[in-house]
Amino acid sequence: MGVYTFENEFTSEIPPSRLFKAFVLDADNLIPKIAPQAVKHAEILEGNGGPGTIKKITFGEGSQYGYVKHRIDSIDEASYSYAYTLIEGDALTDTIEKISYETKLVACGSGSTIKSISHYHTKGDIEIKEEHVKAGKEKAHGLFKLIESYLKDHPDAYN
Repeated sequence: MGVYTFENEFTSEIPPSRLFKAFVLDADNLIPKIAPQAVKHAEILEGNGGPGTIKKITFGEGSQYGYVKHRIDSIDEASYSYAYTLIEGDALTDTIEKISYETKLVACGSGSTIKSISHYHTKGDIEIKEEHVKAGKEKAHGLFKLIESYLKDHPDAYN
C-alpha cells in the first residue's frame, strides 16, 4: 500500500468564520440546495456530527458517481479545520483503499486562504499521479466557488 499526498491552496474574499459555517458546518444542507446536480442529499448514518460520525453523500444526476460514505476524523471551529476520510463508495476505485482530506481556513486580510491536503491510500503497488486527481480537484474547487458566490449574494447568511 502506498500513500500519495497532494496539496492545494486558494483564496477567497469571504472571512474564515462565514466560510467554515457554510462550507463545513452546514454543507449537508447548503450544497444540495445550491448544487443539486452535484449532491442530491447527505445524511448522517452514525454519530452526532463530530469525530467518528459516518455520513453518506448521494450525488446528483450530473455526477459520474452514485454515493460515498465518509468518516469525520476531526472538526475544530476555533481553528477552522476539518478532516474526513472517504471509506466507501464508487468514487473509490479498485486501486484506492481510502482518501483522507484535511482542510484549514486561515484569515488572510478580510478574506481567507483555504489549504487542502489529500492523502490517497492505494492498494498494492499502484501509483497515483497529480494528473489522476486533477479532475476531482477541479470539481471540488468549482463547488467551493458556488458556495463562495452564494455567500457573496447572501451577505447576511452564516454570520
